Amino acid sequence: LGHCIHVNSAEIELIQATDTMVVNNPESNMGNAVGICPVLPLSKAGVLLGMGTDAYTNDMLESLKVALCSQRSNACLPNVAWCEVTDMLFKNNANIGARYFHDELGVLKTGAAADVIVMVTDVKTGVTAADQDVASMLLRSRKPVCLAVNKCDSVGATNPDVYEFYALGLGDPIEVSAIHGHGTGDLLDWCVAHFPPQEEDEEDGEIINVAIVGKPNVGKSSLLNRILGQERVIVSDVAGTTRDAIDSLFENEFGKYRFIDTAGMRRKSKVDDAIEKYSNLRSIAAIDRADVCLILIDANEGVTEQDTKIAGLVHEAGKASIIVVNKWDMLDKETNTMNEMTAKVRQDLSYMSYAPVLFISALTGQRVGKLFELINIVANQSAMRITTGMLNNILEDATARVQPPTDKGRRLKIYYMTQVGVKPPHFVIFCNDARLFHFSYQRYLENQIRAVFGLEGTPIRITIRQKGDKED
Repeated sequence: LGHCIHVNSAEIELIQATDTMVVNNPESNMGNAVGICPVLPLSKAGVLLGMGTDAYTNDMLESLKVALCSQRSNACLPNVAWCEVTDMLFKNNANIGARYFHDELGVLKTGAAADVIVMVTDVKTGVTAADQDVASMLLRSRKPVCLAVNKCDSVGATNPDVYEFYALGLGDPIEVSAIHGHGTGDLLDWCVAHFPPQEEDEEDGEIINVAIVGKPNVGKSSLLNRILGQERVIVSDVAGTTRDAIDSLFENEFGKYRFIDTAGMRRKSKVDDAIEKYSNLRSIAAIDRADVCLILIDANEGVTEQDTKIAGLVHEAGKASIIVVNKWDMLDKETNTMNEMTAKVRQDLSYMSYAPVLFISALTGQRVGKLFELINIVANQSAMRITTGMLNNILEDATARVQPPTDKGRRLKIYYMTQVGVKPPHFVIFCNDARLFHFSYQRYLENQIRAVFGLEGTPIRITIRQKGDKED
């Protein structure tokens, strides 16, 4: 145990969920490992950490694994997480061995979060040792597992090579061809048949959909992982790591949220990959189904041209939004750095003056907790309804303060105003002639509405109608 100084938090999390841990390090013999076997009685499973590389040590570890299984009172196989780790774990701070450890830990975590698991194998390579390891882990998950044998491109009689996959113990394999689409209908039918029944009391109306958008490498996936408290999505310095919009449900004392991590959107002229093109389309679709959008900006670069275009998509979609300046920890700051950066953001995104600005660090977690309060505020403001009476009181005061414009002797007459929609708030103003309604006066009325009701974080839609217009 003295050599376990390099075990990180992810490994500790798995170890804490075990009944018995067997540690064999390169500097101890197998007898010492057996001696400390009962030292760590914990909770559910058994973790065997084998550090030896010679055949004798591996055989002994396998025997210990079998012995541990036989000691369980449960007749079925126990939940044993088997990690064959090399000496590199202690010699080089877990470069090679710990990678295998993390891979297995990732499979266990993913299986625990899934309702149905699909294991994909290759009919041309047959059953490999890796297939057997993965199948063993999936069996311990106690979740419905579908075995999909890919690259079965021919139709007709069953491929005789498929029968080999019965050895994995996952039931009847389903022949599929990802290229031609063969068997995908049967695969989907199997998955749907094994979905758990949906709870009727769960209402999507209570969940706030939050899309995290921005250009590549701005920290969208890092922010999602920080919020969830786990590595839900892959984080990499390589632009384009996230390809698809990924939904993650999250609940805390502030409410229920569905966070949507989107692929970074680059300029169209730089998108020459078909996959990236569809990734951008799915990111735009994620904006459309979101209630609130977090527009991430890199503090080191400030607001770039691509940032303004992405923010423009959110604004045109009418979504409540928060401008999130990430990587704030990497900036050399002085007394007025935040105020100066806020002013610069306001200047570059002048059409989104309604959106609050928050400076965070997804890496350290600085101010990430304040996001939830802001999300709730802008979501409620976007769904606000204002009575026609209150709107017309504001309209009367505004027109008395600043007279409506005139053109060639004709003065604009505003009759009344009413709200016809939410998300975003949509107002209709009825007047005598829409041509007399200058956009500057429309902006003035919008500012008067915001001055009274706030409507922070949400755009406002105003439609002008004149006498004789037919309602859509």
